[in-house]
Amino acid sequence: MGSQGASGSGSLVLVAALFSALVLAPTWAIHVYTHREVHGTVGSQVTLACSFWSSEWISDDISITWLFQPESGKDTISIFHFVKGQPYVDEVGAFKNRMEWVGDPHRKDGSIIIRNLDYTDNGTFTCDVKNPPDIGGKSSQVTLYVFEKVPTRYGVVLGAVIGGVLGLVIVVVVIGYLIRYCWLRRQATLQRQLSAMEKGKLQRSAKDSSKRGRQPPVLYAMLDHSRSTKSASEKKSKGGLGESRKDKK
Repeated sequence: MGSQGASGSGSLVLVAALFSALVLAPTWAIHVYTHREVHGTVGSQVTLACSFWSSEWISDDISITWLFQPESGKDTISIFHFVKGQPYVDEVGAFKNRMEWVGDPHRKDGSIIIRNLDYTDNGTFTCDVKNPPDIGGKSSQVTLYVFEKVPTRYGVVLGAVIGGVLGLVIVVVVIGYLIRYCWLRRQATLQRQLSAMEKGKLQRSAKDSSKRGRQPPVLYAMLDHSRSTKSASEKKSKGGLGESRKDKK
């Protein structure tokens, strides 16, 4: 009997564990994302973007709620609802006729637009999404700052400075490349000119050497001619002496 009771209690524990694992399994928490802050100017409009991620399919029971806490107040008021596939915009409060629904739950987008901004719109906006059975998780907040003119943020100034420095570096590199290119081209031109001059000198030296090679035969011919003339004159002088000797005899 004791063993049967132990086995029966063990079976009950196993069944309870399987039931809790299969039926009462906890759902994943839904994740909502917004910007940390948004800037706008008086009279303009801004988009308060809100996206979310859910582990469940987007159901017909999904709900999206926007809440607003003024900068100078502590109370949070509801300004927008999306329930049962229909958007419900605040038609009574401070955002009357100034708010537009531009989201699409099937694209996991719960964004809204606020037009004709005023200084009273400064404050914190909260986007909250529920997608049953995925209803856990935290909402996300974005702070709206309304100015007469949108101030230049430090990041923008830093980006402009970095961009200017990079542009200057690029210009310097391009100028250096052009200078080097012109110098190399000039050197190549001078090298070609020097090569042409050397080639011309070699050709002239070859011509001079060929002329010098042709001069000795001419000199030899002149020497032979002078020798033949000299021998002929000597023969004539000898012949004249012989005739004079014969006459004397």
